[in-house]
Amino acid sequence: MIKELEAGMPTAEVCRKHGLGQGTFYKYKSKYGGMEVSDVAKLRAMEDENARLKRVLADTMLDNAVLKDLLGKN
Repeated sequence: MIKELEAGMPTAEVCRKHGLGQGTFYKYKSKYGGMEVSDVAKLRAMEDENARLKRVLADTMLDNAVLKDLLGKN
């Protein structure tokens, strides 16, 4: 999409072709502008891994809190 805009296609036409609003298009452009497809794939993989690690950390912190509560009651 961004490459089409850089090739000279008007923004409104790019948005219409891909079924996006202009706000969404500019959001994507700010996030992915200047990246190659392989860079975007790496970024998405890293974001997925980061989300997974955050869930693991939250689960571990919850487990620790539960164990502290159990030990504190005895």
